[in-house]
Amino acid sequence: MSRIDATFHLLQAQGRKALIPFITAGFPYPDVTPALMHALVTAGADILELGVPFSDPMADGPVIQRAGERALAAGIGLAQVLQMVRDFRTGDTTTPVVLMGYANPIEAWEHRHGAGSFAREAAAAGVDGVLVVDYPPEECEDFARALRAHGLDLIFLLAPTSTEARMAQVGRLASGYVYYVSLKGVTGAGHLDTAAVEAMLPRIRAHVSVPVGVGFGIRDAASAQAVGRCADAVVIGTRLIQLIEHEPRERVADTAAAFVREIRAALDALPATPAPAVA
Repeated sequence: MSRIDATFHLLQAQGRKALIPFITAGFPYPDVTPALMHALVTAGADILELGVPFSDPMADGPVIQRAGERALAAGIGLAQVLQMVRDFRTGDTTTPVVLMGYANPIEAWEHRHGAGSFAREAAAAGVDGVLVVDYPPEECEDFARALRAHGLDLIFLLAPTSTEARMAQVGRLASGYVYYVSLKGVTGAGHLDTAAVEAMLPRIRAHVSVPVGVGFGIRDAASAQAVGRCADAVVIGTRLIQLIEHEPRERVADTAAAFVREIRAALDALPATPAPAVA
């Protein structure tokens, strides 16, 4: 059983919802990421999404774009991200880590190091899953097989515009969890419509056997709790990035942890209702 599967099974048994914070690797300072990851776990994070900086992040709003640009300016690329995961793993061998990003850095890595090298190196570093924004399911069956061969989960995005056919495609390839983008647009945009999210999740679950996390538009304890009533996991990124963007190095971890503790408390205040069965 993968670390992601084990995490969801444990949370399901406890009747709790997963909290998945997103941070950009190397932001706001290139040397702070492993300590920040540990702080998020101590504050109540169940899974960590670690953004791989990229120069053309088409799904990201201005906040996460700025974070990526700052990390790139500091020299953070995929090699440095994998080293951050290795550093994190020296103190935490249980919390799942998911890399979230775009196809170009992965394809550039494989061009330099050979076919299949990304999955091999990511697994060796301690990565548990990969979410590639611009890899639709119909174009990445080989990539999915390579990840599975190294015990890595491939996580897909679904959106309010996703068709039943697209959900079925995702259901055939997805493992770990599925990330439902609750809003049309980029990260940090728009107003969260929790009623629309609640109506969409049964449609997704009709095709997808893995847990469903919901992100985009979740900014505080109240919105996290509202989504947590129907989702298996809550993903929160833009607001967290905003909070640490201008913090001095010595305050980054504490500021992030304080926010995550608020979200964790809100989710744990929900009635302890078992989540849908995890495959």
